[in-house]
Amino acid sequence: MPMWLPSLAELRDNQADLSRFRNRVFVVQVVVLVCFLLVAARLSYLQIVRHEDLLEQAENNRTAVIPTVPPRGSILDRNGVELASNYSAYTLEITPSKVTDLEATIDALGELVEIQGKDRRRFKRLREESRSFDSLPIRTRLTDEEVARFSAQRYRFPGVEIKARLFRQYPYGELASHVVGYIGRINAREKERIEDDDDVGNYRGTEYIGKLGVEQRYERELHGITGVNRVETSAGGRATRSLSSHLATPGQNVVLSIDIHLQKMIEDLFGNRRGALVAMDPQTGEVLAFVSKPTFDPNLFVEGIDVESWQSLNESPDKPLLNRALRGTYPPGSTYKPFMALGALTTGKRSASTIINDAGSWSYGGHTFRSHGDSGLGPVDMVRSITLSSNVYYYSLANEMGVDAIHDFMKPLGFGQITGIDLPGEVRGVLPSTEWKRNYYKKPEQKKWFGGETISLGIGQGYNAFTMVQLASATATIASGGRKFAPRVVRATQDALTHAQVATTTSEPVDLGYAPEHIAVVRNGLVGVVTSGTSAQVFAGAGYQSAGKTGTAQAVTIGQKDKYNAAKLAEYQRDHALYMAYAPADAPKIALAVVVENAGFGAAAAAPIARRVFDYWLLGQYPSEEDIAATQKGQSGRPIGTPRSKKDVPLESSRLN
Repeated sequence: MPMWLPSLAELRDNQADLSRFRNRVFVVQVVVLVCFLLVAARLSYLQIVRHEDLLEQAENNRTAVIPTVPPRGSILDRNGVELASNYSAYTLEITPSKVTDLEATIDALGELVEIQGKDRRRFKRLREESRSFDSLPIRTRLTDEEVARFSAQRYRFPGVEIKARLFRQYPYGELASHVVGYIGRINAREKERIEDDDDVGNYRGTEYIGKLGVEQRYERELHGITGVNRVETSAGGRATRSLSSHLATPGQNVVLSIDIHLQKMIEDLFGNRRGALVAMDPQTGEVLAFVSKPTFDPNLFVEGIDVESWQSLNESPDKPLLNRALRGTYPPGSTYKPFMALGALTTGKRSASTIINDAGSWSYGGHTFRSHGDSGLGPVDMVRSITLSSNVYYYSLANEMGVDAIHDFMKPLGFGQITGIDLPGEVRGVLPSTEWKRNYYKKPEQKKWFGGETISLGIGQGYNAFTMVQLASATATIASGGRKFAPRVVRATQDALTHAQVATTTSEPVDLGYAPEHIAVVRNGLVGVVTSGTSAQVFAGAGYQSAGKTGTAQAVTIGQKDKYNAAKLAEYQRDHALYMAYAPADAPKIALAVVVENAGFGAAAAAPIARRVFDYWLLGQYPSEEDIAATQKGQSGRPIGTPRSKKDVPLESSRLN
């Protein structure tokens, strides 16, 4: 066989190689086909199934949604006077994450605009509370000249910019600050609460929130609805043009039932003294005046209060941040007696004609309870016991009723209970009972109620501790014949654009079911206080008939063998002066409760303030400057000088812009 002819073995090898090659080609074809099918399937999935989602992502890469913070609603008094409003101003802001040397940048900025130490301290505190990429103000309320100076040097300061913002202002400063409240920057705890309430979307871009008073309680109404502006962005993230927008809805205005002129007059009458006053319409529950003294300036908190101002407020012995009308609790003193009398009649423990001999003191278990010094009032019935404020009458009555019966009667009146006023932070106070004492004290020997502890409850002392809101509400209930309204300070919301008002929803009054003849007995006694009792001199010559009850409550306990001598006590240890009243007596239009801390007798310090409140509300009279000065010192009875018309007394503001 020639050498050039292939052998059979070689032919078989070629056939095997060809077969393997064909198999490999087939496998590759299958793999390519599978890959093609996978690509086709993926493309189909992306183009069909994920089309909307991917289109949205692509659009988001091309566009940005910028929240538009709504203007906050204003707070108005019942006559339309603005107590909280907004104004526009420029602010200089730094984004820390965009600045290399923060301190050097602030120093350089200080050469262009005035940056004080308090501005630096506030900025430092804001940095600690915020994220590094948040824009934080280093200076607020820039002048036009400062804006121009910075704008000319803007290129030197990356991460620093000027923004136009709406600022909250309280035109009347300290006036009614405990009612109005204030706003401040949203903190971490408030952010969590917003997230829990599923309200995150509406607070995008919002940096401030209500912190106290009406600002806090009506945050949702005042805040409004956040808008959005959809813009097209460049690759660098800068906005190039606006695509669409949804305007923000301004917050609603909130209309208070407070008369700010009356509020101003009362705060002036208190002067530098501490205390509280709540005045209500007994036929509706509307709060006409809500005073807590001393007050504070809410403008200090808007942009973050400086350390010095905070220490001054927080460490002051007068506690200006304490809302005394809502959170201050006091023994009611003798203002409690009319309610004790009504309790005796309602429970059948004592009739109006029952005579009790007031010999000047009353003994129980070897302890002597005093009444009017060393002399008594002689025989007194229920009306006379209220008019002349007999302690002995109510010592014996408390003993007859017992602590639990007193508790059960006083509870529906609102003593020691949450009244439901539309302000945050209300406290309950203490309406004692045997159950309360068992739960309050930890040691077994302290849990037992002793009979002697009941006696002082009858004259509003002992464990009794109530707020002026509770006392005013109970007084209004007597004035309305037994109908109890939940007190409220907001009467309506108002559309910021149309000014149309919608009355706030209120609960129906609760009829406590007192017998008219029982109410009449108590009201006769209260009228007697004004005509011939402890406040007769204060209300002499008034152009209306009022009804009221003075009270003097111990701030510290005096031993049974000791006599009260204010001159020998430190100022904060002296008795509190109280007064509860309503007018006119036959058709009440206003009811109130007032306490002046450590001021002594209610007739001397508290009743004169009530007289001027009634003169204002019923007669339109505003006290003379001489009368205000005397009342501030506790040296007035009936009004001094010639009263002015309330229309002639301007309400001065301290506007910031």
